[in-house]
Amino acid sequence: MIKVNRGQKPKTASNSPSTYSGGVTIKSPQELDSMRRAGGIVGVVLDLLKAAVAPGMTTLDLDKIAYKEITRQGAKPTFMGYQGFPASICTSVNEEIVHGIPGKRVLLEGDIVKVDVGATIEGFIGDAAVSIPVGTVSSEAVALMDHTRFSLEEGIKAAQPGGRVGDIGAAVQAYGESRGYGVVREFVGHGVGRFLHEDPQVPNYGQAGMGPLLRVGMCIAIEPMFNMGDWHTKILDDEWTVITADGKLSSHFEHTIAITEDGPEILTVHG
Repeated sequence: MIKVNRGQKPKTASNSPSTYSGGVTIKSPQELDSMRRAGGIVGVVLDLLKAAVAPGMTTLDLDKIAYKEITRQGAKPTFMGYQGFPASICTSVNEEIVHGIPGKRVLLEGDIVKVDVGATIEGFIGDAAVSIPVGTVSSEAVALMDHTRFSLEEGIKAAQPGGRVGDIGAAVQAYGESRGYGVVREFVGHGVGRFLHEDPQVPNYGQAGMGPLLRVGMCIAIEPMFNMGDWHTKILDDEWTVITADGKLSSHFEHTIAITEDGPEILTVHG
């Protein structure tokens, strides 16, 4: 799930064993193990959802699959009840970018559906998202999804210890804009750990060498959102679902990563 640029900072637990530096949590080795377990559950759920998506399903069907697997593994759906969100996962179709609420909407041949999954176990959170084709989709939709996913890989490569958050945004932005896509600005990635939204914010745009320092032990969610048109967005009347302002297709991919001495480690691995 995405943090809004203007979003308020999360509260921090006074009894948390994490250390804090300028509002950024640095995870201990034991806490990173819990983050890996949470991320592993998210990865399994995303694999199940990718295999399940088919024309004729509803977005609520996907939510039920995710809830069953998350709870089967002894975890909790992180998004359920978060600031009033009413479901286990986010399901956003076509021009919907993020935060779509699962419901009666039927997936049709040619749609693309973005699923965003969070799981909490042992007090720590994994958060990741993928864009999934429904049946056979247009070549333009395939390219949009592929390039969004490739940009996530570029952003992760840029997340090196001793670097800056701006390195990540610059890599994602350069990749997307060089291919003609609108790179969403109003919604950004974020730190993650005991809380879904921790510092720092991780925009998908920016200047290399700028922003907070990337330190060993930080965990962040990197989540590029590319639009077929421009980058502007609108929020629907449900006060959750974000759509492209021009009604064109959007794609979203996300991983939670840890900054380690050897470079970025993906915690939400899936097939």
